[in-house]
Amino acid sequence: MISVMVHTANLIMRAGLESIIRTNPALEVVGSSSGMTTLGQRVEELQPDVVLLEWLGSNEEAVLENELAFVTQPNAPAVVVLADNSDKDWAMDAINKGVRSAVGSSTSLSLLPRSATADEIIASVVAAAVGLVVLHPDFIEDLFPQNDSPTRALPSSPIQALTPREIEVLGMLALGLGNKIIAKRLGISEHTVKFHISSIFQKLNASSRTEAVTLGARLGLIML
Repeated sequence: MISVMVHTANLIMRAGLESIIRTNPALEVVGSSSGMTTLGQRVEELQPDVVLLEWLGSNEEAVLENELAFVTQPNAPAVVVLADNSDKDWAMDAINKGVRSAVGSSTSLSLLPRSATADEIIASVVAAAVGLVVLHPDFIEDLFPQNDSPTRALPSSPIQALTPREIEVLGMLALGLGNKIIAKRLGISEHTVKFHISSIFQKLNASSRTEAVTLGARLGLIML
């Protein structure tokens, strides 16, 4: 079970985010906070695996550092931030000088737009819990403009959230591992591996391992 703490000053937004988290049986809401002064204290009290945090925006670097100061503590949780992707300066600052640069690889910072769908939020929380960094395509397009070279389009239908185990399997597919090796590393049967791969294909609307890995990387579920 992945424990999640929700942080936002907006009561309606908080209720909505908690409701989204509770729709996934692998996730559990352990508490919430609403002010910067109580954020670190609540994290210490609740010891969540992931903090889902709504960022309302600021041009002051000190505010960012104060908001995320708790990540400097040992065993800090992963952080999934919902922010306006129009605030590119903040997003770039968060990537370059934010959580990961402050504490090395002990935690992760993921970025989603505040308009992210329920499925995107759940998938990002699950991915963050297993140590992956998620950068929503909206941020990628704004922060790192692509060349005119053709790229594989994301599926038009909604993406279902992958389970932690499916994300592990997807990461191993990215390494080019076969079913037998994946089964041995995870301590499960080859039949179970095939079941997970089939589920991954269905959820990502993929028809091959290569396509699943490509889509998983573009969605921020795995890092290549």
